[in-house]
Order: sequence, then C-alpha cells, then structure tokens
Amino acid sequence: MARALPDISLRQLEYLVAVADAPTWSVAADRVGVSPSALSQGLGELERRIGVPLFRADGRRRVLRPAARPVLDHARQVVALTHDLVDWSDRIQTARSGRVRLGLVDVAAVEHYPEVLRRFRSDRPDVDLTLTVAPSAHLLDGLRSGVFDLIVCVDPPTWPGGVDVVPLRDEPIVVVAPAGTSFGDPSQWGPWVLFPGDSHTRFQIMARLSELGAPLDVAAESHQADVLRQMVELGLGWTALPESAAGTDLAVGPVLFDRRLVLARRAGSVSDPAADTLAEALRCHRAVQG
Repeated sequence: MARALPDISLRQLEYLVAVADAPTWSVAADRVGVSPSALSQGLGELERRIGVPLFRADGRRRVLRPAARPVLDHARQVVALTHDLVDWSDRIQTARSGRVRLGLVDVAAVEHYPEVLRRFRSDRPDVDLTLTVAPSAHLLDGLRSGVFDLIVCVDPPTWPGGVDVVPLRDEPIVVVAPAGTSFGDPSQWGPWVLFPGDSHTRFQIMARLSELGAPLDVAAESHQADVLRQMVELGLGWTALPESAAGTDLAVGPVLFDRRLVLARRAGSVSDPAADTLAEALRCHRAVQG
C-alpha cells in the first residue's frame, strides 16, 4: 500500500528556501515575515512531516545537511511555480499586460539576439520586459528560484530537474591573441586571461588547452567577453572567446571546441503569452541564423 502523502504546507517550503539563501536565521525570518522562533517551529514541523532530518547542529546554529538537497530542490521548484501562478492571477485580475524577466549571457545579449529584443520591444510596448546579463550559473539559479521567466545560457554538463530546455545555437570558441601573433606551436601560447574558474566554458577551455599541450598560466579573469578582449589588446595575455565576440582587431586562431547556447524555462509553469511569444522569437532566430 502506498504511503500517504505528508501534509506539507507551502509556507514550510518557503521557510526552507529562505534559510538556505539567507546568511542567518534572523535574516531568513525577516524575509518571510515571521519571528525566528516561528521560523524554527515551522521547519521543525517540516522535518517531522517528511520524516527525514534536514538540519544538523553546528555550535549554537543549525545548518542544512547535504542529504536535504532533494527537499530543498523540491521546495525551490514548488515556491517558484506558485509565484508564477500568483503573478499570472494578478495580471488577469488587474487586466495588466504581460511581463517577461529575461536573463542572458553577455554574448547572447550583445552578439546574437539584440535585434530579437529590439523587435520584441517595438512590437509589444505593452509588455514589461526586464533584461539581466549574467553568467550561466547565476542565470540558472535565478530561473529555478523564480527570478527569471526565461534564460539564454551555456548548456551545462547536467541539468537539474524542473527545467525545460531548447537548443538555440552552437558557437565556436576560438583562441584570441594580440594582433600579428603566430599560432604555430601551442607550447608557446599564453599566458591567459579567461572566464572565472566556476565557468563551464572555462573548464572546457582549460581541458582543451591541456590536450594541445599549451601552458595553463592564467593571469586574469572576467565574466565579460569584451573585458577579456580589452585585456588582450593591453598585452596582458591571450584568451579564448566565442568567435562572434573575438572582434577584428586581434589575431584569431584555431577553434578549440563548439559550445551550445540554450533557452530554458521552468517546467510546468503557468504559461504567459508574452513569454511564449519571446521564446518563439528566439527559437525562430535560431532557425534563420543557423
């Protein structure tokens, strides 16, 4: 006989997300509008109803156990989807036009899709469109927590549950060096100015350079492709960038690998016509551009 579902409240799941994201329990309690004792009681009841310990003692503090990750992931998804539903209901009741919160990696915003965004703004001036440019990891966290409705990011090695993904385009990552540079011997390449160490693209770059026998001396880092390009212009080192962001005033060398950009949104979310329209425009642009 199947086990009866525990009586878990949305409020308890909201408490769990707040504790995971806030620096202290006091801040978490303030964010959800309750006292620290009420927050503690609500989370204690959540533990009892799930039947799995979620926290461990760390001195006078309680911290999330690693084993609580599946519960936290579920809580994030449920809270984000509920916010989607409430926002949709609010727009229906107040007859407001749509709202789309879009997050993009910098190359998508600057190189690949600016015309799509300009056309969408022109065709749908009634829609409240907000744009955020950030690294892929930040965008994915924001999508899952409900900060974004759509994101365009680099395809990571693995995707978490609760996300629908559509491939948009593959783009070459090329070696970029000061003007006039020869690319003959990889053992003479570098030093490097690259994306930060937590970037999936950086991991791929380092792995490919290692395969080629190139030195892996990293002199500087930046999330922004245009900043890396400027560092190369200043003579601080070499870099590896999407071919579309390499520019024409530097030496562009061989392709290291192809990376994929994808469009992602929360699975099962209440459909917003404005977000659907923008998502379709991004997909169609992929078909036109190849």
